[in-house]
Amino acid sequence: MANLDVKQLITVLNKSWPHRPSKKVSRYINKFFDCQKLDTKISGKVNGNHGTYTVTIQLKGRILSSACSCYIGKHGSCHHCEALAKTFTLRPNRFQELEKRKLEEITTLDDLKIYLQSETLDNLLTRLKSRGITQKAFAESIGMNTRHLSSIKSSELRNRFYNELGATKLAVIWALEYFTDD
Repeated sequence: MANLDVKQLITVLNKSWPHRPSKKVSRYINKFFDCQKLDTKISGKVNGNHGTYTVTIQLKGRILSSACSCYIGKHGSCHHCEALAKTFTLRPNRFQELEKRKLEEITTLDDLKIYLQSETLDNLLTRLKSRGITQKAFAESIGMNTRHLSSIKSSELRNRFYNELGATKLAVIWALEYFTDD
């Protein structure tokens, strides 16, 4: 299955960025570190002009989305995203393959880290809402300003991470486990 994901992802990446990379893009190809692949999501970090940028590209169904933490990469329209795509198509083996974890399979801190990386705060809050708990009610219950929770959620989707992101995700997971419908 993983090999199929790689081939499918390479095909989509080549269709999305079919042209020859510009000089600006070429500077970043194969310069990524901490490269990871989880299902059809790839990520890596690269040193840019204003610090280290986190870049992600994900294929969900037929929709390819990308984001970069640089100032223009909010929706993935920057040269760092193209460079990550080119890096992956040239050397997919440089990307550490992570196995998705289910909540009940977590037995180590490494498992927890992978689980938290694979689940966005937005997805977790959506699951909480399906149980009748709104984002506002959850934020108030943990003593957090609702605007701050919204900011944490939207920032994660743009690869800009608040220090309390992991702790907030853990609080949502706890609420999901504690307030079960069973």
